[in-house]
Amino acid sequence: MSVSPNDPAEFEREIDLDAQQRGGHHYPHHAPSTEHVDRSDHLDRAEGAVVRMDEIVAGYIPGVNIINGADLYAQQGELVGIIGPNGAGKSTLLKALFGLVKVRSGTVTLEGEDITNMRADQLVARGIGFVPQTNNVFPSLTIEENLQMGCFQRPQAFTERFEFVSGLFPALADRRKQRAGSLSGGERQMVAMGRALMMDPSVLLLDEPSAGLSPVLTDEAFVRVREINKTGVTVVMVEQNAARCLQIVDRGYVLDQGRNAYTGTGRQLANDPKVIELYLGTLAKA
Repeated sequence: MSVSPNDPAEFEREIDLDAQQRGGHHYPHHAPSTEHVDRSDHLDRAEGAVVRMDEIVAGYIPGVNIINGADLYAQQGELVGIIGPNGAGKSTLLKALFGLVKVRSGTVTLEGEDITNMRADQLVARGIGFVPQTNNVFPSLTIEENLQMGCFQRPQAFTERFEFVSGLFPALADRRKQRAGSLSGGERQMVAMGRALMMDPSVLLLDEPSAGLSPVLTDEAFVRVREINKTGVTVVMVEQNAARCLQIVDRGYVLDQGRNAYTGTGRQLANDPKVIELYLGTLAKA
């Protein structure tokens, strides 16, 4: 690991350097509204995206929409964050992408192919990995068995993929025979991420990877996410820890009432007075 999560100052320096290297392209932003929204910027920049969502309307109960026309895209190798207040629809949007919530209108595409409402197992086979926020390991199985479940559709790839995942998370190899139920929250998060990487996904979806973790383990989780992204995996991450999230992402979306409220680079959003006033002040404490 290039950064020790136990050294917050070093973590901050590394994040600042990373943000500078990621560049400062300008992305306009807008407030949520029931009025017509100018989508021209999204349409221009989403061209050729590895994963893309256009005008998504989705929800759990018929007639009740949680997502109300949201757009999202991630280009190859990008790290994209989704933040917003509780109940904004962040996790629902991610689950709609992964086929776990019904999309009522709009389209989801992967490398130009329509995958709207495709089953989750089919999406895994096509190169999308998903790490849920809770219940994301099999507690009665060992670490090794959890990772075997990760490549259930392609068991012959286990040895190769286990070596790759162990390179990112050496502790998993060292403790491969330990039952996942005996692990700490941070260790379980490593197992969950590792399992999702066993199918060699091109896109990894993370639902609140820092949920329930201490500040030190939160920093470690974000370091892990960055390291995964640096291997070439496109990452789309929902995160309640908005300030930390914006420090590491290439671009961010602020979701509010199921709509895009603001979008821009992580640095732009973190320094935007309106985003700070409306969202970061409360989200930073969440």
